[in-house]
Amino acid sequence: MEKIITKAFPMYNPIGEEEAQAAAAVVRTGILSDFLGKHSEKFGGGKNVLELEKNWAEYHHVKHAISFNSATTALLAGLGALEVCPGDEVLVIGYSMCISATAPLFYGAIPVFVDIEEDYYCMDPVKIEDKITPRTKAILPVDLFGQSSDMVKINAIAKKYNLKVLSDTSHAPGCRYHEGFAGTFADVGVYSLNQHKIIHCGEGGIAVTNDDEIALRLQLIRNHAEAVVDDMGYYNLTNMVGGNYRMTETEAAIAIEQLKKLPALIESRINLANYLSEKLSKLEYLTVPKVRENAEHVYYLYPLRYDEDKAGLCREQYVENIRKLGIPLYRLAGGYIKPLYLEPIFSKKEQLKHGYPYRLLKDNEQPNYSRGICPVTEKFYDKEFIVTAYTYPPLTKSDMDDIVKVFDKAATMR
Repeated sequence: MEKIITKAFPMYNPIGEEEAQAAAAVVRTGILSDFLGKHSEKFGGGKNVLELEKNWAEYHHVKHAISFNSATTALLAGLGALEVCPGDEVLVIGYSMCISATAPLFYGAIPVFVDIEEDYYCMDPVKIEDKITPRTKAILPVDLFGQSSDMVKINAIAKKYNLKVLSDTSHAPGCRYHEGFAGTFADVGVYSLNQHKIIHCGEGGIAVTNDDEIALRLQLIRNHAEAVVDDMGYYNLTNMVGGNYRMTETEAAIAIEQLKKLPALIESRINLANYLSEKLSKLEYLTVPKVRENAEHVYYLYPLRYDEDKAGLCREQYVENIRKLGIPLYRLAGGYIKPLYLEPIFSKKEQLKHGYPYRLLKDNEQPNYSRGICPVTEKFYDKEFIVTAYTYPPLTKSDMDDIVKVFDKAATMR
């Protein structure tokens, strides 16, 4: 069989000479990190950390931006800052990177899974209220694949039930939503700067908020809160056991340069995705990504839905045909990820030593982590999703044309 694509696509790499020079300048100072875990002028970090935070806040039109060494630790700090405690429940989705669902466990809280939307693939607001109990403390939506969750509806529900909202916006930095940006409509929004994201500094994360006290609590949890609160005169000690979640000066210097490139990188992704969607929409067995009204999609990933009945071919065979025609495996994933509640940490929770935190609940209050609780998620995972990542520079419209040829031809191979 002759391949349509005979040369692997170049890997995405937004790092250039500007980042190399910025990192080298930090190295030459000999000060690769400039934090002190005490109440001092260095409590908030050094020159580059502070500059990155200022620039990020200004870009996203938000009052505070707090850098972290990863989006994972930013999410943990976010839940802590929102005073999530043992026995509280946090509404999460099961179709994301694992920390989006496991973060509540770090505070002895209980993850409760909410299904995703049929059209946009983020947490379905229609299904939230059925999951709320007197123990519910927060909602943790994920801006999956590169567009915002329906924050208008989610915030209305949060206000009705007096809940906090922590948005995992790792996939959608700089993504416009209504009159602002994804991640900025929550009490805390978190972005990722790890190596795989649209912009990155190796590892890193940013949390944003418009609340002064939440911003302070994020900083405290980031940097040894327990050693700082007394000298600072801060007396709300809930979750004030901090860690070392601090970003280095080197990473911050690189991220400063990356942020400058974000608008152009997003524009390129949107243009490629729009072109690809126009072409692939002519294949009746594929459903291209849908963009939420009054918002944009920055296409960190490009998810497709596949209809086996219309194609007359099972998804596994279709995916295998695509590989045979030259699209590399690392750029194609049938099903995306297994629903998180089917992972052992949830599905076999009875094996946790001493049953913590679930022993805090009565038998009739235990969460359900069995197959069937999120039917839309499972349908996409089992049969429909083909999640790709083709819409990035330096790929071109010519590359998109080749991709369309592969996806068309693959359905004819029996």
